[in-house]
Amino acid sequence: MAAPSRSAARLWVRVARRRVGTPFATVSKPLCSAAAAPGPLDAQRLAERLRAQKREQKAKKVPVPTNPVQQRVQELVRFTQQLQRVHPNVLAKALSRGIIHQDSDLVVINKPYGLPVHGGPGVQLCISDVLPILAKMLHGHKAEPLHLCHRLDKETTGVMVLAWEKEVAHHVQELFRTRQVTKKYWAITVHVPVPSEGIVDIPITEKEVQGQQQHHKMALTPSYHMDNGKMVRVRRSWNAHVAVTQYRVLSSTVSSALLELQPVTGVKHQLRVHLSFGLDCPILGDHKYSDWNRLAPQKLSVGTLKKLGLLQSKARHIPLHLHARQLILPALGSRKEELSLVCKLPRYFVRSLSRLGLKMPSQDQNRDHEAGHLGAQ
Repeated sequence: MAAPSRSAARLWVRVARRRVGTPFATVSKPLCSAAAAPGPLDAQRLAERLRAQKREQKAKKVPVPTNPVQQRVQELVRFTQQLQRVHPNVLAKALSRGIIHQDSDLVVINKPYGLPVHGGPGVQLCISDVLPILAKMLHGHKAEPLHLCHRLDKETTGVMVLAWEKEVAHHVQELFRTRQVTKKYWAITVHVPVPSEGIVDIPITEKEVQGQQQHHKMALTPSYHMDNGKMVRVRRSWNAHVAVTQYRVLSSTVSSALLELQPVTGVKHQLRVHLSFGLDCPILGDHKYSDWNRLAPQKLSVGTLKKLGLLQSKARHIPLHLHARQLILPALGSRKEELSLVCKLPRYFVRSLSRLGLKMPSQDQNRDHEAGHLGAQ
């Protein structure tokens, strides 16, 4: 058989290219068509999609546990963890709703439970992160971030002061440092202190706890100890801090009490250490200082657990019942009189008072009711 000529080969290639190219052209048209390709997701469509997702989430019924203990655990989790894993905008909105005072110098918020003030290792969301967002919600998009004037522990709730200007924040910080600010805390304790009113004046230092779980805790370093029945003064530790706490019982039962605490000094974990190791009355939900040797859930009596509706195995869910109830600031700037700031109790705190049979002073109960009514408005 004779080999095809060069001209015939060229003609076959042209025809093949024309035949092969034709189907590709017809297939590629819909891929390049603007009508078939999805357009960019605009703000309106995104908002509609988010609303639809929220409606779906609300439509899903959360199973309600039939076990009373599980119901109680679910209640505690709902009260204490609802703002720990939210978007910063959601947290800022919640803080704006909980504002208890606002003027040209200060903004005073009700700090929620479980939120640290500053960031750190493992911290996903903190108060300082949302201060720029909160400022814009209050004063518009051109507002400068708010400034922290002091700090509260992660597990402590209550009055927290912010300032619009850095100079005002420094001024308030100096008032705290020089002990010109009156601070009053409320706490529920597991035992009842004796006497019912007094002052704890015992220095505090940080120590390392040896054992299976090696960790650090703040500890008492008393200036005196007993030696053969005699009180002997000991040499003060170089790293001990002077710590003074005034306390009084507001209400009590056989096994628990509601205390008003007024720290004169501001040492780390001062109230928790003085109550637990100084008065043998640990704060309800203090899983760190209820036992010196261990880091474990607080051990409670059978009677207390029954009143709280819990088992010992679920005691780890009990939050720390320590609330910054009131701050009294002296005259500041254009304000010529002192400023008294009172913050209502969190819901889990009020529920625990009721379950334990502890009564809130009548004037404070009325004040909380009025604060709650204003907050709802």
